[in-house]
Amino acid sequence: MFMDISSEIIHALLPLFLTTTLGVSVAMVGLIDGIAEATASITKVFSGYISDRIGRRKPLILLGYGLGALSKPLFALAGTAPVILGARFADRIGKGLRGAPRDALVADVTPQAVRGRAFGLRQSLDTMGAFAGPLLAIGLMAAFANDMRLVFWIAVIPAVLAVLFVIFGVEERAEPASAKPQRPPIAFADLKRFERPFWGVVALGVIFSLARFSEAFLILKASAEGLPLTYAPAVLVAMNAVYALGAYPAGIASDRVSARILLGGGLVCLILADLVLALVSGLAGAFAGIALWGLHMALTQGLMAKLVADRAPPELRGSAYGVFNLAAGVALLAASVVAGLMWDRLGASATFLAGAGFATFALIGLALNRSKSEAGSVAAGKK
Repeated sequence: MFMDISSEIIHALLPLFLTTTLGVSVAMVGLIDGIAEATASITKVFSGYISDRIGRRKPLILLGYGLGALSKPLFALAGTAPVILGARFADRIGKGLRGAPRDALVADVTPQAVRGRAFGLRQSLDTMGAFAGPLLAIGLMAAFANDMRLVFWIAVIPAVLAVLFVIFGVEERAEPASAKPQRPPIAFADLKRFERPFWGVVALGVIFSLARFSEAFLILKASAEGLPLTYAPAVLVAMNAVYALGAYPAGIASDRVSARILLGGGLVCLILADLVLALVSGLAGAFAGIALWGLHMALTQGLMAKLVADRAPPELRGSAYGVFNLAAGVALLAASVVAGLMWDRLGASATFLAGAGFATFALIGLALNRSKSEAGSVAAGKK
């Protein structure tokens, strides 16, 4: 939560800092954001594997949060787009180092019967930070006369607090004294043990990421509709308020309701969000689309984490999160780059309409896959 507060203070202002202060194009904003997220995803592959191999989660979690905190001053010092890219690169490496081991640790210490609830709570706390960060950014921008660099400096404080929480508050699952000796450390060859249900979740993650590009475009859309610079972080406040309120109930529902229902509902919300953002003018339309975007996130993100945990061997959970996030991150990079190019050449409406179209294809694919599964079950019953 505290690292999200720090990161979102910066991320809520970064698209406008890049376009207004540094003068870069929207396509470059999409490229920087896409590269950053893809970097985090690639790093998760190695951090997840290493945490499985050494049988420890906390060292990598601490290293990841520490690197994230160290990267924050670079945003305040940046004078060119490459420096911002370097800062985002370092920050996202930190996220990649901590992300897979952290999710694996949550799965390690949580009974399967309430795992959806646990990931919903984790996602809700993350999103509370992502809600509080932009809200603080609004107050700081008003207090310091839109001095974005000074606001970036203040964002260092909650990042340091996050590191202290890891050092003094995070504990790994203690093995009982009578436990049998652990199996030898895993090797890359063990990753062959991932079975078809896991790869199905990976495919879903790719599809969802292609349909949902970076939230930086939501900030640019609201700004284009007349939102003052001081209140630009309100975009992420609104989105994350819906996200935070919905994540925990969605996590509880995922323990009781079919995953397909929740995933389908999330795609419907994303389609509606894109259509509203593309076709409804004015700030009211922009924030309606942003709220629907947040609801889509609430219905899908914690559920994806639960599905990965449920469909991977317990001793390979860290690696499973790494593989999943690699595939989703590469897809998000492609989606963000394409969205940026479309925005520069065809405008905002075309960008969001394209997103709605891809989300619609994803929803059709989800429905067809369900029909095939049901048909297969019927045929197996007749045999």
